[in-house]
Amino acid sequence: MNQIKNQTIEGSMSFALIQAKWHGDIVGNCTKAFIDEIEKQTNGVSSVDVFDVPGALEIPLLAKKLAETGKYFAVVGTALVVDGGIYRHDFVSQAVIDGVMQVQLDTGIPVLSAILTPHHFHNSDEHHGFFLEHFKVKGREAADACIAITELHRELASQ
Repeated sequence: MNQIKNQTIEGSMSFALIQAKWHGDIVGNCTKAFIDEIEKQTNGVSSVDVFDVPGALEIPLLAKKLAETGKYFAVVGTALVVDGGIYRHDFVSQAVIDGVMQVQLDTGIPVLSAILTPHHFHNSDEHHGFFLEHFKVKGREAADACIAITELHRELASQ
């Protein structure tokens, strides 16, 4: 909480979004929808810094480094961890979510997840199209969550 108290809460808000480049065409829809929704909800006075990482496993460490800067009200990670027919995706998704949770507990900065782990993803036109659209929804939901958690932290900091 101390880091949020040190930021100028009235006025613009800064958010960081970390996007995995694996399945980047799909994940990029989350990023675009997130940015559009933040601009819409804050009348364009807030900013989103976007950071690319190779895959989902790289999200927690970068989230920690970004949270520790004290520059961001919240950090969001977005990725698509697919079940390619082997159980590796279970380990990856669990490690990423555990890491993201630990970052927010360690830093006091909210770290939100728009990291999806669908079962039996196939790179067919049907699945590809579904997730292209679904990541737009996830981007808007992540923006809503960032605004909500920022407002809650604002209230707590003023008490």
